[in-house]
Amino acid sequence: MSSAQGTRTQGKRGAAGRRPEVRVSGRSVPLSNPGKEMFPEDDITKAELVDYYRAVARPMLAHLRGRPVAMERYPDGYRGRSFYHKAVPAHFPGWVHRETVPKQGGTVEMAVCDDAATLAYLANQACLTPHAWLSRAGHLGCPDRMVLDLDPPSATDDGDPFELVRWAAGECAGLLTGLGLHPAAMTTGSRGVHVVVPLDGGADFDEVRDFARRAAGLLARRHPGRLTTEIRKNRRGARLYLDVQRNAYAQTAVAPYAVRARPHAPVATPLRWEELTEEGVGPRDFTLRTVPGRLAEHGDPWSGLHRKRRSLRAARGRLDALEREEGR
Repeated sequence: MSSAQGTRTQGKRGAAGRRPEVRVSGRSVPLSNPGKEMFPEDDITKAELVDYYRAVARPMLAHLRGRPVAMERYPDGYRGRSFYHKAVPAHFPGWVHRETVPKQGGTVEMAVCDDAATLAYLANQACLTPHAWLSRAGHLGCPDRMVLDLDPPSATDDGDPFELVRWAAGECAGLLTGLGLHPAAMTTGSRGVHVVVPLDGGADFDEVRDFARRAAGLLARRHPGRLTTEIRKNRRGARLYLDVQRNAYAQTAVAPYAVRARPHAPVATPLRWEELTEEGVGPRDFTLRTVPGRLAEHGDPWSGLHRKRRSLRAARGRLDALEREEGR
């Protein structure tokens, strides 16, 4: 459904006296205020946001299905008030899948995006950006993805701060590939890049975070003038922080193909490595209005990524050897 169709749906409501809705995956998804401007500078309405998530549902769900999500909601558009919503509100329909997630002092029931109808429903709830767990329902304690979050430093001597991100992503990829893993790159739609590694789910969060921390530490020792694992911002200077903190229980990462609350509706977009390192793609180059065409023309660069899942056991042994060799 195009945004123009959304406008027609709005008209049908007045004529028929009922709330507009769309059919998605065999379900009726209600639309409330479809003409609401979510990105006013570009005249992007809620109806167009719903359209977008319907258009990218197939590749997006390949990476999102089975994962609890935290909803980043903007009821008044991306420039208005916002909040993160973890618990499923009582008014959500019963067909939205839920997962009861243990937390300190109790549990929380979270939404799980398993179908296009749920993506459309969340978009109608002004959820611009779903943020996904790194583990799946049924195996919440064991992530099947590891993430290194690379953002440009606040202070930099480089005329193009993102160039440091590109270089750092390449260094991460080189190390992880050498350890027998299969890293993939994604612009976040904000400032940086996520380097994502598919895992077989055989290690728990503590083991995965420890491995990520050690790999980041090795890179920082190799390039002390450009990379750091220093958590305190005032101690980083112009160095890029190799952030591995997302690799912990209950942490989330922006979902592939999620829209971000930034001007022009940029999208977190999976890349081919050559796009980042050779073609100079930037963090907000792809948007709500360009990603569906990109997918139609080129397909999903992460298609089949799940088939590249690997155990950390052998990679850990290789990392041990590298640390000894380089004199940890």
